[in-house]
This record gives sequence, C-alpha cells and structure tokens, in this order.
Amino acid sequence: MTNDHEYRGNLRYAVDIVLCVDVTESMAPVLDMVKKSALTFHERLNLVMGGKGKEISRLRLKVIAFRDFGDFAEDAIEETEFLVFPERAADFDRFVRELRATGGGDVPESGLEALALAINADWERGLDRRRHVIVMFTDAPAHPLHTPRAVTAHTYPRSIPRDLDGLLEQWGYARSQTAVMENAAKRLVLFAPDAYPWTEITEEWNMTLHFPSVAGQGLAELELDEIIDTIANSL
Repeated sequence: MTNDHEYRGNLRYAVDIVLCVDVTESMAPVLDMVKKSALTFHERLNLVMGGKGKEISRLRLKVIAFRDFGDFAEDAIEETEFLVFPERAADFDRFVRELRATGGGDVPESGLEALALAINADWERGLDRRRHVIVMFTDAPAHPLHTPRAVTAHTYPRSIPRDLDGLLEQWGYARSQTAVMENAAKRLVLFAPDAYPWTEITEEWNMTLHFPSVAGQGLAELELDEIIDTIANSL
C-alpha cells in the first residue's frame, strides 16, 4: 500500500485546455502567430512543469474555432474533441494548421457561443489535482447570446444559455450550486479587446485574467507564457 508520504510526492496532475480561437477575416494578420503558439504549447508547458518538479499525468487540448452565426452559420463553429497528448498531437496539429481566417460579417463575432461550448466541455474529473483552462483569442467584441439572427441558424447550439447572466451561472463561483465548472480547477484567460462582453466578464467572473488586445495589433506579439505560468503556478 502507498503511504501518505509517497502519495504526496507522486500526485497525478490532469490538465485540460480549451483554446477558443477567432478565425474571422480580421484575425488574418495574427492567426499565424496564434497557430504557432498553439502548436508549441504542450511542449512549453511540459518544460515549465518539469522545471518545477511536476509531471502532467494527463494533458488534453481542445480547439473551438469561431466566426459569426449571423454572418454564415455553416462554419460559425469548428471544433475538436478533447485530444490526449502526446498520442493525438498529430490530429491537433492538423486541425490548427487548416484553420483559415475568413468571414465574420459585422465587427462583433460569436465569441460568447464559443465560450459557452467551452464551459460545457467534457472536463476531466479524475486524478489527484486538476486544472481546467479556457483561453479566448479574439480581436473583436461579441454578439449577445441568442440574437434573433443567430438563433434562426440550424447550426446554433440549443444548449447555450439565454444570456450572459445565464452563462455566469454555468461558470459559477465559490460554493455555487449552478456551476458546471469545478471552481478550484477552472481558469479563464482572455486575449480580447477591452469591450463587451470581455470587460464585463473580467469584472464579474472569478478565476479570470484579461490581456487586452486591439484589432490588428494586440495579438501580434502574443506569447503563451502567461497561460503556461497560470497553469504551472496553480497546480
């Protein structure tokens, strides 16, 4: 039988990350940078964790690429399942490399729908310690949930909350009874403009970090060090 000392010294860490990536036309100048960072993310995370004497027992990544349901519903959301690393790294790389910045219509995009899908992802519930991280990459504000034009699309996910307050209820807070996220495990990292809804989310949601971006500028020098540090330092 494993004694307490051995157990504490061999904790199993599970890390799930969902990358929500705006792939509308305005993201073209910076999408390549996002792709490059995403493709090296797992290697950099393992390196940092190793430097802290910790080893990730189970690492899974999921990508939700979004555009605008009100502009063109057919490709408003493209997503993977959770992919286990390193076994599914090739599938992850293939999906990310094939992303193209097109469409989008008006300035706001369907970022809140992507965030809702991320919150309701099939998160890891086992192992000793868990970290569930959602990362949002966008240079645009977002439409409110359930806009009349969006909800008429046959591809619009019917499980999405009616409004931002409903989404907050799913995100939850300490001792929340309505949360679908595990409060101790969750983190939300926003690379997004200082605009609706990202400013409101930053002010009202817990476990959230915001790195403001400006269209065509802010994400151009994107580094994932902040995300990696958020994960490594909190495990």
